Amino acid sequence: MRRPIPSLAIAFAALLAAASVTAMAPGPLEAQRGGSAGNDVYDPSLYAGLRYRMIGPYRGGRSTTVEGVEGEPFTYFKGTTGGGVWKTTDAGQNWVNVSDGFFGGDIGAVEVADSDPNVIYVGTGSACIRGDVSPGHGVYKSTDGGETWRYIGLQEAGQIGRIAVHPRNPDLLYLAVLGHAFGKHPERGVYRSKDGGDTWEQVLFVSDSTGAVDLSMNPRNPREIYAAMWRAERKPWTHYSGSFDSGLYKTMDAGDTWVKLGGGLPEGLVGKIAVTVSPANPDRVWALVQAEPDGGVYRSDDGGKTWTYVNAERTLRQRAFYYTHMHADPLDENTVYALNSDMWRSVDGGHTFQEVDVPHGDVHDLWINPEQPKLMIVGNDGGGQVSVNGGDSWSTMYNHATAQFYRVAVDDRFPYRVYGAQQDNSTISVPSWWSGGLSPEQFWYEVGGGESGHIAIHPENPNITFATTFCCGGRMDYMNQETGQVRDVIVYPHTQNGPAMKDLKYRFQWNNPVRFDPHEPNVVYHGSQYVLRSGDLGQTWEEISPDLTTNDITKQQHPGGPVNHDITGVENYNTIFALEVSPDTQGEIWVGSDDGLVHLTRDGGASWTNITPSGMPQEGTVNAIDISRHRPGKTYVTVYNYRMDVFRPYVFRTENYGGSWELLTDGTNGIPENHYVRVVREDPEREGLLYAGTESGMYISFDDGASWASFQRNLPVVPITDLAWKDDDLIVATQGRAFWVMDDLTPLHQLSDEIAASDMWLFSSSPVYRMPGGRFGGGGGVTLRYYFKETPDSNSVTLRILEDDGSIIKSFTPKTKDNNLAVEAGMNAFSWNMVYEDAETFDGLIMWAGSTRGPRAVPGSYQVRLIVGDDSTSVPFEIKKDPRSSSSIADLQAQFDLGLEILAAIEDASGTIEKIEGAMARVAEGSSVEEQLKEIEAALVTDGTISSYPQPMLADQLSYLYGNTQSADQKPA
Repeated sequence: MRRPIPSLAIAFAALLAAASVTAMAPGPLEAQRGGSAGNDVYDPSLYAGLRYRMIGPYRGGRSTTVEGVEGEPFTYFKGTTGGGVWKTTDAGQNWVNVSDGFFGGDIGAVEVADSDPNVIYVGTGSACIRGDVSPGHGVYKSTDGGETWRYIGLQEAGQIGRIAVHPRNPDLLYLAVLGHAFGKHPERGVYRSKDGGDTWEQVLFVSDSTGAVDLSMNPRNPREIYAAMWRAERKPWTHYSGSFDSGLYKTMDAGDTWVKLGGGLPEGLVGKIAVTVSPANPDRVWALVQAEPDGGVYRSDDGGKTWTYVNAERTLRQRAFYYTHMHADPLDENTVYALNSDMWRSVDGGHTFQEVDVPHGDVHDLWINPEQPKLMIVGNDGGGQVSVNGGDSWSTMYNHATAQFYRVAVDDRFPYRVYGAQQDNSTISVPSWWSGGLSPEQFWYEVGGGESGHIAIHPENPNITFATTFCCGGRMDYMNQETGQVRDVIVYPHTQNGPAMKDLKYRFQWNNPVRFDPHEPNVVYHGSQYVLRSGDLGQTWEEISPDLTTNDITKQQHPGGPVNHDITGVENYNTIFALEVSPDTQGEIWVGSDDGLVHLTRDGGASWTNITPSGMPQEGTVNAIDISRHRPGKTYVTVYNYRMDVFRPYVFRTENYGGSWELLTDGTNGIPENHYVRVVREDPEREGLLYAGTESGMYISFDDGASWASFQRNLPVVPITDLAWKDDDLIVATQGRAFWVMDDLTPLHQLSDEIAASDMWLFSSSPVYRMPGGRFGGGGGVTLRYYFKETPDSNSVTLRILEDDGSIIKSFTPKTKDNNLAVEAGMNAFSWNMVYEDAETFDGLIMWAGSTRGPRAVPGSYQVRLIVGDDSTSVPFEIKKDPRSSSSIADLQAQFDLGLEILAAIEDASGTIEKIEGAMARVAEGSSVEEQLKEIEAALVTDGTISSYPQPMLADQLSYLYGNTQSADQKPA
């Protein structure tokens, strides 16, 4: 006999949910893609040719959900935190994103229907709610194996922990909806859909702070479902895990009614629970329970009626809010897995566990093939890895770019390098361009510190970096890349692991700022609740400010509870969160706190002024400060408040050192009211040209924030955490898709009413460098951008590359072989690889030893001309010498001239061969003249029929000579 649910509220909610069906909400897709473009100063088609370029690193980031396809042993899916959904069809050797163009962001659950693997459901919003968790926005469905997706509602579900689909009916499914991570709301609990997601019922509701985090269905009797209900909520200064409402529930009638289980499970104050039914014996059920003092692994052998406490090991239940997952082996009723910071396996029913080595720690999900349990995929903080031998070995995590970064820094090398601290991994420096080699990894290196945020690069020596690290109360590393020495320059060596923040001398947030002084290169600033200054590269420190936070002691207690505390620095509060030193004015420092204050000093810290904007939201986090390069006193402050469950965007501007402020985001001027902004940067070359990185993508403003338009272009939907500038490039840090660069934004500097009114326009470009690889040469080259108000007749369009004196180097048309010229309405982009015309040869000429490709342009001045019918326009551009090269322009000119001379000789040989072929057609077969002609031809042309490695003859030897003279930027030997 089933017991009634011991709560009138639960019973009433179940009846109410059964009586009323929730229709599918409008999809958030358009908002995710960048919102309305109705506030544009300029039509976006004017800059449609601009593209972002991903630079890596190709190192996996956190994945909290994975899934496989039973009948396709090498096909798997994984949902990432920030980076969308990915698919592999070769057991993890290669991954392809399948959600781009449809949705993106945090993914909480992926489920493939057993009865129809073409049907896939995705729930957004990870339920492993660490401090940087992003909100979900509902559920998506694919009916073609992930090729296309459709939004199916539950926009306010927040974080979704699990999806269970009926094993024989792909339209009957259940969702574990945890809800909003940062606030109470009623859209929590277990949801059911009987029509493939067209409509939804909330079939289990406990309270507005207790949601569902896990589901497990009896595969033999899918009317039996277990649901783990968890009271969970975050605030900037703490997180709550557990209540008297949390517990394990079961339905015997497909979700119509539910019973809270007891029978030996912990009672009273309970936290997060994981539950798994053994497919081999569905009467056997395991639960991993957060509770004190009796938390651990419980097992039922009678379908949940009674439970036995089988394991109390804390290694299985540490940091319960972040882990707490269990998965039963599909064929062996005694084998079960528990996931925590490591992966654990028991083969004796849960009594003892042994560690299973995985490529990355912090393990969140596991899928095991029901028929072949040695085939599995694990989800962890390094992505998703596949095993075909039961976990003895795994696929790599170094083949897809889903890294999460909080901040980005750029050095002054050539080419410049990009730096960041990858969440769940190390700090890393990657090149903005690389010229090829064994792999991109050979160009990466670590710069000290750890995963938690800021890196500062010495203004005069990029080998010296300061990088913050995690868990240790302000620990920071000084690293010299030349020597490899790393020195701990912590201000005050007092670990924060254990004490409450109120008991520490310095409060350092997980994401605490560090900055070099651009005016005094050996001066470093560091933010706790004070601004700390070192004048000797971290050897000694001094406080140069009072406490610049609200110093609310009630928010400085032990974070976590009520079951367990958790202290890593993520919840450290009343701290300095943003700190910027003016690049133009010595002694000017702007500071923002995580509790909503902004301060300024203009005398190097001798005095401070509270300049907090009047519209600052309560407990708002000042995430970014951008000091204008165009006029003194002008600064932008970006604030988010999503950690208080408020998603409104806040960007403030002052033009008088904080004397007054203007809010640039009201939810109606281009950035939607639920796209909270993380960072705004002003273009250093054009005043009032702003770039905003939000939770759901990029925006641009041409009028100093009065209006905004989407600037998403080809960037996937992903949280944008930071932006930086180098020359005319915009560098983008994301939380889930690594680093991106938009090269050469000079077209945006040129946009004007004249251009907007023109029928066509040819934009000038910033100087480019002749060097191996990418934009600077080889595969990239000179990017030329041009605009058509309307699509022209393609037969009328020609683009010509010209010498400085106007002589033609190369011409391109829409039909040019291997280098088609785009002619669409709006901005188009064309890349010239700096290569002159190839040598003319005849078809069939064997060039076994070398090349007849044209020589590369010598650094200097050039022109580009765009011709449309009778109209034409030209602009100059410049190619510069690689500054690392010791060769002079004269050396490169000599190389170029010799190259032309050799190519002319090849053309001469080719022309001679054509003459011989023509002559032989006119002479008698077998005559002495024919024999002499054949001898000459044999000396000129390599015969590929006589050997696998034929002897190169004159034309081929010339091509070999040509390749040798053009192999590097140097004068010919």
